[in-house]
Amino acid sequence: MSAEISQNPVVFQHPSNLESKRSQKINCSFQNSVEFSQQVFVHTSASPSFSSDELELVKGSILGKHYKVEAFLGEGGFGIVAKCRDTTTNQAVAIKVNKSDPDILQQAHVEIFILEQLRRLDPDAANIVQWNGFFHDGQRVCLKFELLDQCLWDYIGDRNKQGLPISEVRPILGQITNALSHLSSVGIVHADLKPGNIMVVNRHESPIKVKLIDFGLACPASAVIPGDFVGTVGYCAPEVMLGLPYNEASDMWSLGLVAGQPPDHTNTSNIFVFLDSVHASPGPLSFPSTSRLRLHN
Repeated sequence: MSAEISQNPVVFQHPSNLESKRSQKINCSFQNSVEFSQQVFVHTSASPSFSSDELELVKGSILGKHYKVEAFLGEGGFGIVAKCRDTTTNQAVAIKVNKSDPDILQQAHVEIFILEQLRRLDPDAANIVQWNGFFHDGQRVCLKFELLDQCLWDYIGDRNKQGLPISEVRPILGQITNALSHLSSVGIVHADLKPGNIMVVNRHESPIKVKLIDFGLACPASAVIPGDFVGTVGYCAPEVMLGLPYNEASDMWSLGLVAGQPPDHTNTSNIFVFLDSVHASPGPLSFPSTSRLRLHN
């Protein structure tokens, strides 16, 4: 087996080969029906501003009392992630700025609860992003994290989407498996494992080190509610898409898709057809008229 692996040094594939960067994300934490909302990951160091109905931020904005926005790292339905500078210590940090929408605020407090549980773990030993608390900026809840270098999505993309050598695949898989093991030890399901939520700590250092981020959809395994559809299409386990009970095993399924590819990676729209057929209400029954029936002895 090892000889076969060594003959095929490229294993990880760039996620754009599996799904669009404007991926469809299942997010039904506050609804009982399947709702597809656009979840966009944008590497936006060149983006000067971010605005929405709830958020209006530009470079130079001050969050809290002393966090100056320097760049925008990502955005989604929850709000944005910004690179900020602590003006009192000159330390660069990543701050997740949640919208002030009541449902998003509720989910932000769930995430804080999860992050409090994870504080029992050593973030470096567990390959999990270090959380440094939260603060309020007006009505918005802001979460502070260590600043990491680059998500796995972009790391693979920098290699012309040709995949990674086995010398990097092995430690990446080992470290994320380690992270999932630590999550399981405290009874947490991540529920949104994908390349965009795996961060390379420093792309210029060797050996490679990665950390798991984004616990916005995570939940205690004991609190999973069947029918709550969470995750990103293309990486969800079947039981999640079907609205069945799920547990830590669903994260391992997602890790397998990060390392490989979906069964039908050529047409992810088939997933939506499948979901529509599973969750659609049955149509009215119809029967042919008796006058049109041909009866035979």
